[in-house]
Amino acid sequence: MNSAKNDNKLRLMVLSAIFMAMNIVLSSFSIPVPGGHLYLNDIIICTAAILLPPAYAFAVGGIGAFLGDLFFYPTPMFVSLVTHGLQAVVISLCVRSGKGKHPAVMAAVGVLLGAVIMVVGYTLGRAYIYGTPEYAVLKLPYQILQAVVGAAVGMILCFPCGLRRHYEIFNNK
Repeated sequence: MNSAKNDNKLRLMVLSAIFMAMNIVLSSFSIPVPGGHLYLNDIIICTAAILLPPAYAFAVGGIGAFLGDLFFYPTPMFVSLVTHGLQAVVISLCVRSGKGKHPAVMAAVGVLLGAVIMVVGYTLGRAYIYGTPEYAVLKLPYQILQAVVGAAVGMILCFPCGLRRHYEIFNNK
């Protein structure tokens, strides 16, 4: 019995480490869009948060984004830690609050709340770090786009593409 519990924890740690590495990589580069940049690490954060328990989701979202910023652009690293960490925990808690009933609906609620947390967190964080609310408002459309893309692709990966089903099979071995 104890061996099975240890195996499950090991699987969670390994999967979290893989997701964290993907978060770091995807937060290190962006796709240029007119007037700004689009980062794709929200896809990994939303996907991991749908699949993983809250503490592991926080590690992937918050610590992964923090490390990505630390290595490549350290100015907003603490904003990323708090914002993406909170985003991931809220998504994970929403998914688990349904106790297995209607997981896609609960995940949709979670990623919607997570998107709001991410947009508000980065807007307030940018206003504080850069000292100008105007700069934060200027970047708001890109934050919204990033949040929507991350939420939508994370949901698609987990449900229509079957990643959540495969995760449950993998995790229950």
